[in-house]
Amino acid sequence: MSELSKFNPTGRFTGRAEAYARYRPGYPSEALEYILTHCGLGSESLLVDVGCGTGISSRLFAALGVNVVGIEPNGEMRATAEARMCGEGGRRLTYREGRAECTGLPAAVADAVLAAQAFHWFEPDAALREFHRILKPGGWAILMWNERDDQDPFTRAYSRLMLWARDAVSAGSTWDGQAGNVLLVSPLFREGQRVSYGNNQTLDEEGLLGRAFSVSYAPTEASEAAKWAEGLKAIFTEHQRDGKVVLRYQTSVYLGRRSLS
Repeated sequence: MSELSKFNPTGRFTGRAEAYARYRPGYPSEALEYILTHCGLGSESLLVDVGCGTGISSRLFAALGVNVVGIEPNGEMRATAEARMCGEGGRRLTYREGRAECTGLPAAVADAVLAAQAFHWFEPDAALREFHRILKPGGWAILMWNERDDQDPFTRAYSRLMLWARDAVSAGSTWDGQAGNVLLVSPLFREGQRVSYGNNQTLDEEGLLGRAFSVSYAPTEASEAAKWAEGLKAIFTEHQRDGKVVLRYQTSVYLGRRSLS
């Protein structure tokens, strides 16, 4: 058993798909446009979104005119993504079962491979080898995260409260803010860089509770969940303005181009 497997990365979001889809933040348009321009992606390009979850990032790129295949091992998350396909972007989207380490896709099929808010749940070396395999020569690997900006007082209060959850510390050990660096130093990729953009999520009280309970380590035992909810309501009351609070993030994007060998 690998060190990562004990955290059950495939199954731990079961039962949370609807909350994840409704309450997780998207990604700033500046970050998406930078990726499109830097990686040369357009209407003829294929982006493979690995660990796509409920399709938040998949839909955003499809809406910008890129063809997207979402890879997701959790059936509930994948079904939620499929249920939300709509409009023009939906015609550019398909979803299929697979894992980061074994996508099931042919070699050299993708112009770009994306992992948004997901790479820290993968076996990093095996995943990068699979990204390299399915990328066309010169294609791009992209890792992206919304990271809470604890310089902001409300966001800092929210982050502290999240640590009340029994499983928060162990789950958090899979993500330490450095997971993207493995791409920058991998010999499988070149021209590595990291860029960052501000991102905000405005929430009412219901939205704040939904956002908190969408995390994989949110308490499920009734008394513990009730205590957590009361804490969330308390910080909402303290920090709200006109019935809203703002969670502030920095969206970090790591890019690397497939080496030719």
